[in-house]
Amino acid sequence: MDTATPAVTVALHDGTSVIAASGQVDARRHGELLLPAVDRVLAEAGVGLDAVTGVVVGVGPGPYTGLRVGLVTAATFGSALSVPVHGLCTLDGLAYAAGRDGLEGPFAVATDARRKEVYWARYEDARTRAGDPAVDRPADIAAELAGLPVAGAGALLYPDAFPDARGPEHVAAGALAALAAERLAAGQELLEPRPLYLRRPDAQVPKNYKVVTPK
Repeated sequence: MDTATPAVTVALHDGTSVIAASGQVDARRHGELLLPAVDRVLAEAGVGLDAVTGVVVGVGPGPYTGLRVGLVTAATFGSALSVPVHGLCTLDGLAYAAGRDGLEGPFAVATDARRKEVYWARYEDARTRAGDPAVDRPADIAAELAGLPVAGAGALLYPDAFPDARGPEHVAAGALAALAAERLAAGQELLEPRPLYLRRPDAQVPKNYKVVTPK
């Protein structure tokens, strides 16, 4: 599952292929949409929750509120089912999906970080990230990514900075699951299911507020 972008996306993978998937784009309803999506995917696959042997969750980067919905839900499932919970960079899942759509490296991916910024990373190919994810203003990285195709909603939002914008627009849980299954089968360790925020949340404790105490 992944809730790091406006897409609320869930998939069930049997270790070889995706057997059911669901995706809805709504930046403000992650908490409302995620569990019904899980129910739909399990129903489509004709299995119960007890058939799940592991959980993979996108760790971002992404906005604080949406991202934590998927991470908390994944952790809850892992605890309730006594199954492992694996993290995977959301940008890696998007790059993997872009590769399956025919995009060859090198290229970059970019998602909407709001505040007129993008979360982005550069890739040698669909499976190989070059460096850590970052958050920047599109104009500040346009020269660095000049000549490269850039996949994702972040690229589509800023065509002046990223003239060769490509799909897919958002990550899909099916691609995330397929990449995780591939890495696990190769004996690679995945990330801890901890959020990759890259910056502080929008909500802040007010400074210099008055403390009211009873007399």
